Amino acid sequence: MTLEGEYEPSQWEWVRNQVEKYEASGGREANTLQGSKDPIVVITSVGASSGKLRKNPVMRVEKEGTYVAVASKGGADENPAWYANFVAHPLIDLQDGPEAKPYRARLVGGDERSKWWAHAVATWPTYASYQEKTKREIPVFVLEPVNG
Repeated sequence: MTLEGEYEPSQWEWVRNQVEKYEASGGREANTLQGSKDPIVVITSVGASSGKLRKNPVMRVEKEGTYVAVASKGGADENPAWYANFVAHPLIDLQDGPEAKPYRARLVGGDERSKWWAHAVATWPTYASYQEKTKREIPVFVLEPVNG
């Protein structure tokens, strides 16, 4: 079962365009970060305030069927909007290829965060430079499949 409801496209044109192309092609197109070779997934969440569906391209960080979403916002001093969505409504859809599947987002801390942070940085080293740009500890969510 995937999320249902009214979809409200991003205010950012590049996000809208990437999500549209990714979904239309079943993940065969627009599957890298703004045309680079770094792979992304598309995550659908429920807006914390609006209750509307929001879709965002997020770096593809995966290990043995579990994904990680890093709320880096390029090293900005505030979290991306989807951070509040995940906290308020942890059931999300993640599309890594042709179809979206349900996952539960769980904010991690301590040793578990350290383990997943290291994996995220090994997958996409730019995360380390993002952490250097901000005083906040960049939040890490573990995304676990929802079965049934």
